Amino acid sequence: MVNTLTTATAERAAPGTRPAGSAAGGHARSRRRQAVVAYLFLAPALLFFAVFLILPLGFAVLLSTSRWAGFDLGDIRPVGTDNFAGLFADGSTFLTPILTNTLLFALGTVVLALAGSVLVATCIDNLRFQGLWRTLYFLPVVTTVVAVGNVWKYMYEPGGLVNGVLNALGLGSVAFLQDPDTALPAVVVVQAWASLGAAILVLTAGLKSIPASYHEAAALDGAGPATVFWKITLPLLRPSLLLVCVTELISGLQSFALIIVMTKGGPGDATNVAALEMYRQAFSYGHWGPASAAAFVLFAVVLVVTLAQLWIYRRKGEDA
Repeated sequence: MVNTLTTATAERAAPGTRPAGSAAGGHARSRRRQAVVAYLFLAPALLFFAVFLILPLGFAVLLSTSRWAGFDLGDIRPVGTDNFAGLFADGSTFLTPILTNTLLFALGTVVLALAGSVLVATCIDNLRFQGLWRTLYFLPVVTTVVAVGNVWKYMYEPGGLVNGVLNALGLGSVAFLQDPDTALPAVVVVQAWASLGAAILVLTAGLKSIPASYHEAAALDGAGPATVFWKITLPLLRPSLLLVCVTELISGLQSFALIIVMTKGGPGDATNVAALEMYRQAFSYGHWGPASAAAFVLFAVVLVVTLAQLWIYRRKGEDA
């Protein structure tokens, strides 16, 4: 009787309170409703992700271990690792010159684009109307690759602008895109030139983040411009340089459109790269299995090279 009266008195004294178990259950139901609403909003993006990334990736894994001509799905025949073994078998051109060309093309692009963007970004940082200069250098980035490739292709012709300048200097004409020794370097120059704009934007932002007091203190200590650049500017630009290196290298390893516009992989296989070979094997020859296997080999190369870059920068004390 006493317990009943005590409970009734407590309920009348605090009519708005509820038992702890009821409150916890309400919170759990509220969290579940919020999760349902969140997943409903995420459903379109998740569906897009599944249809255009997960399913193609799974199909590519299947094709890399199969033989298929690209028509009837019922004709897919499993072959295990034969497609991967064929890429590196004797007589295969995938390792040499195709994969070698890919690495040389990417490394050449990185070296030229990085050196050029550092030089141009440093000059722009000391000029007036910096926004105008950055815009002008960014224009090739927003120009279509087909337009860039065709313009440079005509400039490289025997009667084009480049050979015209060489002739004016008393030098002979060079068959840039027709000579196997000069075709790949000629395309590397175009790729580096076309990617300067994005690299310059990143590096100019990095230069703006360097406190001016560092340069002022170095000048007061008697350091010259070259010393300030090598000892202060470049070390403080490491995060920006890392971003440029990684993005340029990945872009170079995956390059395809510029090469197919300018040289179509020729002469011979002088400018043939992995992405172009994948396209040829799949859409020209109907060899979807080797093309898919080559895609995964290229993915492994990109992953290893990127991780190596990050590891090198972290060893130098740079938080990447």
